[in-house]
Amino acid sequence: MSISLGDKSAAAGKTKHDILELIKKEKVELVDAVFTDPAGLWQHCTFMANQLDDEAFDVGLPFDGSSIKLFKVINESDMLMKPDPNTAWIDPFHNRKTLHIACTIHEPEVKTGGYSRCPRSIAERSIEYMKSTGIADTAFFGPEAEFFIFDSATFHFSNNKAGYELDTEEGWWNSNKPGNNLANRMEAKGWYFPVPPIDTSNDIRSEMLLTMQDLGVPVEKHHHEVAVGQSELGFRALSMVAAADNLQTYKYVIKNVAKKHNKTVTFMPKPIWGDNGTGMHVHQSLWKDGKPLFWDSNGKYVNLSETALHYIGGILHHAPAICAFTNSTTNSYKRLVPGFEAPVNLAYSKGNRSAAIRIPMYHPTVPKYKRMEFRCPDALSNPYLAFAVCLMAGLDGIKNKIAPGEPIDVDIYELSEEERKSIRKTPGSLSQALDALEKDHAFLTAGGVINEDFIQAYIKQKRAEVLRVETAPHPLEYIMYYHG
Repeated sequence: MSISLGDKSAAAGKTKHDILELIKKEKVELVDAVFTDPAGLWQHCTFMANQLDDEAFDVGLPFDGSSIKLFKVINESDMLMKPDPNTAWIDPFHNRKTLHIACTIHEPEVKTGGYSRCPRSIAERSIEYMKSTGIADTAFFGPEAEFFIFDSATFHFSNNKAGYELDTEEGWWNSNKPGNNLANRMEAKGWYFPVPPIDTSNDIRSEMLLTMQDLGVPVEKHHHEVAVGQSELGFRALSMVAAADNLQTYKYVIKNVAKKHNKTVTFMPKPIWGDNGTGMHVHQSLWKDGKPLFWDSNGKYVNLSETALHYIGGILHHAPAICAFTNSTTNSYKRLVPGFEAPVNLAYSKGNRSAAIRIPMYHPTVPKYKRMEFRCPDALSNPYLAFAVCLMAGLDGIKNKIAPGEPIDVDIYELSEEERKSIRKTPGSLSQALDALEKDHAFLTAGGVINEDFIQAYIKQKRAEVLRVETAPHPLEYIMYYHG
């Protein structure tokens, strides 16, 4: 068998023996075992290549889980990382030949199933639950994660001072910069699709896209987004866990290619005041026996099936609680602000980007393309948790036949204030989203997908983040109140 260097797609569907052969063939020296913590960050431990053997695949690689937030206490800290052969690729950013492989987390004394607080295990359980209901056997997810590229980013916070400063050559604030100023800039909110030299990050994005392709991510395109320094790369929809795996690869590659070019990347939804924020629109569809369940040639609304409408109904019904996972930071709600272009309106519509759920209409009569797009999430969320809670909400909608209401096929931003009042909105803060999650999470505990213990620990952790921000003086408060 031949697997080329860095060819993740070739490794897909392979066994542990295929990966062990790859290690030998490519003379791999080190194995970087990674896992995703509840906050959505990749954590890693690097092992000598000879440590990845049959036992490591079957039982797991040992590590101390007590220092990972929301994992284990110090007196129960022994945990195992169980590598998934389908996720292996040669890391292009390491100096020595290193195999990168993603893992799920297991407890030594629990013989079946992943750790209850492991996000990847939660995503896997949500798929198993879906199959157990008989509703579908495959859930396809396609995330569109936006991000910012900056030339520099500095920030500080202490008892008596706080501040941040971001800079990019594209910034309109550099229009009068002294020296050899070439003035290739657009105004705020005017950066969608310009060609170089105005688009300064084109070559960097191309390198990001092609690097991901080398690692097996099924990439499609890249382009500049609306805000200054804002970009997006796209890859094809995949089965749900694989989509989350690839999104983690996406973020890893983007950050490391940026660093290579002395740039810095952030997935913060709202790093710049007065310009568009970044989101992560998530396309979703269910399939069974190779057939798309969201398509119905006799569907009353753009050929959507009853299954699709009820799935949408579940998402809209549980949206405030979902946001605690899909919009999981205090910064998320500086993007989700009514009156701007953010998708805060909990409604659905065909091709309408002012609604929280859009039905894409690029191929309206092709069954395999029939899907829904949830526009609220952002890329600071943990993809495994974000996708799993969306799936569980949609399945709850199907099981309980939750109607989504009537579609809204007008520009919601153009409606009168009185007309907009009747449309439910996303939470106005992380605190409100957590309130909603406290009241509404039975749909997540169905089938033991997410247990009550994790939900309460997650809420406690996130409320601590809210308190940290709410009790800190803001620089604007000095401008508004210092002389009062």
